[in-house]
Amino acid sequence: MKDNDYNMQDYQETYSSFQWDRPEKYNFARDVIDRWDPSKAALFWVDDAGTEISKIFGEISEASRRLCNVLTDAGVGKGDTVIVMLPRVIPWWETFTATLRMGAVISPGTVQLSEKDLEYRINAAAATCVITDSANAAKVDAVLGKCPTLAARIVTDGQRAGWIDYRQAVAAAAPDFEAADTGADDEAICYFTSGTTGYPKMCIHTHDYALGHRITGELWLDLKPGDLHWNVSDTGWGKAAYSSYFGPWLCGTTLFIHHTSGFNPQQTLELLAKYPVTTFCGAPTIYRMLVLEDLGRYRFKTLRHCTGAGEPLNPEIIDTWKKATGLTIRDGFGQTETVILCASFPCIEPRAGSMGKPAPGIDLQVIDDEANIVGPDTEGDIAVRIRPQPPQGFFREYRNDPERTAATRRGDWYVTGDRAYRDEDGYFWFVSRADDVILSAGYRIGPFEVESALIEHPAVAESAVVSSPDETRGEVVKAFVVLAPGYAASDDLKRELQDHVKRVTAPYKYPRRIDFIDALPKTVSGKIRRVELRAGERQNQDPDA
Repeated sequence: MKDNDYNMQDYQETYSSFQWDRPEKYNFARDVIDRWDPSKAALFWVDDAGTEISKIFGEISEASRRLCNVLTDAGVGKGDTVIVMLPRVIPWWETFTATLRMGAVISPGTVQLSEKDLEYRINAAAATCVITDSANAAKVDAVLGKCPTLAARIVTDGQRAGWIDYRQAVAAAAPDFEAADTGADDEAICYFTSGTTGYPKMCIHTHDYALGHRITGELWLDLKPGDLHWNVSDTGWGKAAYSSYFGPWLCGTTLFIHHTSGFNPQQTLELLAKYPVTTFCGAPTIYRMLVLEDLGRYRFKTLRHCTGAGEPLNPEIIDTWKKATGLTIRDGFGQTETVILCASFPCIEPRAGSMGKPAPGIDLQVIDDEANIVGPDTEGDIAVRIRPQPPQGFFREYRNDPERTAATRRGDWYVTGDRAYRDEDGYFWFVSRADDVILSAGYRIGPFEVESALIEHPAVAESAVVSSPDETRGEVVKAFVVLAPGYAASDDLKRELQDHVKRVTAPYKYPRRIDFIDALPKTVSGKIRRVELRAGERQNQDPDA
C-alpha cells in the first residue's frame, strides 16, 4: 500500500480534479489489509480494567485468514450472509476482514438487538451464520427454531453447547486462505436501517463501497499513516464502517479502540488526555455530554483534528469545544446508504452550524419536487446525482424492497430525505429531516434551529424539538428538554426558555410546549429518535388514534 493520494489544500482544485477509482475486481482484505507493511500498527485496544492490546496488520490479516477457514468448515460460502453482533472487541475487526476476504456478506448489528430483532434479520437476510459473544448468544438460541437458514453459530468469548468456540477454532485453523477474487460490484455488506415506516430496510453495499471511503478517511477525517484515530461509535452502526474500519485502514492509520460497558464523558476525556490520540470523531450527543464536563481540567497534547457526524452539531457546542481545546469540530454528513457527502473539510473556512461543502466525487445539490436544482438560499431536498453513474460507495438497493428503493429516486437524483439550503458561497445548511418539518400557522419550522437556540441556554444539556398537534395552528413547536446539572424543572424555567428562544431566533419559532425529561430516546448511534417523540405527541392529542 501507499500513503494518501490526496492531501487537500485547495478545496475547489481537489473537487474539480477528483477521479474515482473504478476497478472491475476489488477485495479490501487482499488489496488493503494484506498490502500494508505487516509490522505496521493496526489497532490499539483498551478496556475499563486497563487492559491494553496492540495488533499489527500482519496479525489482523492472519487472524482473518484463519477465521475464513473456520467459516468455510462451518458451511459458510461466498455470497452467504454472516450476522455479526459484537461490542468493540478485536474479533469484530477480524470478522469484518474475514467476511470480505472470502466474499461472504457481513451484516453488522448492535448488541442491543432483541430476540425479535434477530429473528427478523436472520430470516430477512437468509443468514447462514451468527457471530456474537456469550452475553448475546442466548438471544440467538431462543429463536433458533424459527430460523431455518442458520447453519452455524460462533461465540467469541467462551464455550457454549451447539456453538463454535471462536478462540479455539481460530487458533487451530490453517493460516492460509486465498482471498476470493470478488468483483467490485459483488455484494459485500448488508446494513439494516430503519425508515419512518415498516421493518428495517436491508441496505446492500458492494465491495467498492470500501473505495468510496477514500474521501472519508483522507479528506474529512484527515488521516495519515502515523495517526492514532478514535471513533466513538457502536460497531452496529454504519458510522463504524466510515470511521472505525474502511476510512482509517485505507490510510494506514492506527485505530484507538475503547471497549466499555457504557459511555462515560469523564472517562472519555481522561483517555483522550492519557493516550496519544491525534484524531477524534463522535456523534453530536457525545460532544454535548463532553462539554458539560470541566474541560479546563484536561490537556490533549496530541489531539489535532476533531469531527462530528450523525446529525447537525449545534454552533454553541462547537464554540465551547474550540474555546477549551483550540480545535474546531468539523461536521460531516453522510448516510448508511452512502459515503461522506458533505463536510466541513479541513481546508475550508468553517461556518458554525453549516454542513460544509460537497465531498469531492459527489454532485450534491438542493432540488425541488420536480427534480430541478434550486437557487441559493432556497430550501429543498438534499440530493445526489446518480445518473449516468452513481458515485463510488453508493448503495445498490434495499434488498427485496423495490418500492422503497424507487421512492429514493427523483429523476437523475437520489433523495436523501433531508432538507437544506445552499448559500451563495456553496455551503450547505441543514434544515431538518423531510418528515421533521413543523408546519405551524403557515410557517415552516425546522427543529434544528430551535434546538440550537435552546442549547445556548445554560440550563439545557440536550433538547429535541418536534411538532405537536394543535387545533388552532395545526401544529406547534414542542420541546423536550434534558436539564444540565444544578437546574430544576419549573414553570418559571419554561417561560425563561421560551423567552430565550424568542430572543435568539425568530419569535414564531419558540416552543409553545416544553416537557422536562430525564433522557431523550436515541438510536444506538446516538441520533435522537424524534419519530418516537412525535408519535407520542399524536397519541397524547388523540388517545383513540
